[in-house]
Order: sequence, then structure tokens, then C-alpha cells
Amino acid sequence: MHQNPLAYLVGLEGTALLRSFAGEHDRAFVEARIGEIRKLLDDETLAGADAAVDVDRVSTVDGYRIWSETYDGPNSAFDIDEPVVGDILDGIPEGVALDAACGTGRMTALLAGRGHRTVGVDSSADMLARARERVPGGEFRLGDLHRLPVADDAVDLVVCSLALTHVPELGPVIAEFARVLCPGGHLVISDIHPEWVARGSIPAVRLPDGRPARLDTYRHAVGDYLRAALAVGLQVRRCEEPGGRSAEPADPPRQPTTDMGPWEDWPWSLMDLVPEATAAANAGVPVEIIWHFQG
Repeated sequence: MHQNPLAYLVGLEGTALLRSFAGEHDRAFVEARIGEIRKLLDDETLAGADAAVDVDRVSTVDGYRIWSETYDGPNSAFDIDEPVVGDILDGIPEGVALDAACGTGRMTALLAGRGHRTVGVDSSADMLARARERVPGGEFRLGDLHRLPVADDAVDLVVCSLALTHVPELGPVIAEFARVLCPGGHLVISDIHPEWVARGSIPAVRLPDGRPARLDTYRHAVGDYLRAALAVGLQVRRCEEPGGRSAEPADPPRQPTTDMGPWEDWPWSLMDLVPEATAAANAGVPVEIIWHFQG
């Protein structure tokens, strides 16, 4: 994976210009973007060969072994999905609930707090260790989403949060969810929205030798979730796409920074270099997608 900060910034400018071409912005905005692109191309800090980073890809097992130590730190994705998922869960009766790809037990705790008997499954032993500390009364099992260590028709509810972007194909995993669900059971999924995956929302870690790496991540179209669920007899009860940013410009306008930040903060720190283009490119674009299906 080759990550070039100049390429990313020009991409943001280009996305903003495409939206302008569709009528969202005026001539002055277009001229400002073209002028800013010229400045970016002349910036030796960005254009130098040393600015770009070649990045390894790492499996979720290896990546989450590293990430488990900091996973529960500030994470805006949690603030986006928890209110919506919580609202859905409030309408589902107590029962046996599976937290698939439970990680450190964030969703397991939400389920236990609503009276469910919980089972958490994750492929990372390091994550499971932290989940057991968070939810002492929960049951946790080491396992893979493609082969859940759960019997057929064994649970009333499956929750899977921020994990399916790490599987290459949705069909086999959602079929596993349907297998373990009892008739009439519920499936609640939250995931990074494909538009944000396309904008570089891919978890970053440093390997033990210091090399940069990003977790295997795949961009699933909105329809991919729907097709996978319908194929195994699940019906849509709700779909939300929260986190879209306002199209209104900041007041006062944000001033661009001059520091592209450490690689670990890309692409977020890069966006701060061109705040006007970033606001235009990302206005109204959802950050997550949340589904509620029922068997």
C-alpha cells in the first residue's frame, strides 16, 4: 500500500471540484481550489520522495494483537454507532445475545446492561482478555466469523460492530449469523461506511519492528449488505447512515495547518491542511452504516 500525502490532498481537492461541477459551489470556490492545488504541487515538503510511505497490510489477528492495548482509547466511531445501536437494542426483548467480533467487549457490555445473556466471539485472544475484564459475567470464545463456535438456532440476537469491513466477502459471514440465529431472531450490524473506507478510514498500527501497517480492509457497497442478508432469509427492519458532516462552512472559517502530522494520524491530519476542500468533499457523507435485520 503506497500512501502519498500529496496524492491524498490532490484527491480531496478533486472530490471538492467534482461536487462544485455538480452545482454545489461557485466560481470563486473553483478558482480557490485550483489555486490551492498549485500551492500543494509546489510544496517541497509534500512533493519530496521522503514524504510518501509504503505500508504493509496486516491480518486482523495480528493487527488487533497490537491494537488491543489502545483500542478503547478515544474513538469517534464509538460515539456514532452506540446511540443508534442502543436505540435498536431497546426494542429487542432480553434473550441470548452473541457479540460477534466482540473485541474488548464494548457491545457485550451494552447487551449485558440490557439484561441479555451474552456470548462474545473474537479471533484475537488479546481482545478477549480485555473483554473478560470488562464483562466478568459474559461468556467468551475464541473463534472466527466464518466458523462461529455457536450451535445452530442458539441465540436470539447477533450484534456485530465495526468488523465486517475486515472480511473480503459479506455473504459467508452473514450466512453464519443467520445459522446461529433462532427463527425470528435479530441481527444488528454497525460498520464503517463504504464512502469513508474510500476516503482512507483504515486502522493503522506499528509492527513490532516499527514498520507502518494497516489492517486488511475491504469496501463493501451498501447493496452488498442487503443482498447478503436477503439471500439467507433476513429482512430489513432499519437502516441508518449516521455521522454525515454539515455542508455549512465553519464559522469562523478553519485555517489550514502547515503540519501533515505523523503517519499514524493520516488521513485525518492531512485533511487539516486543506480544510475548505475537506469540508466540501466530505459534506453530508455518512461515517457509518447501521443495519437491523430480522429472521
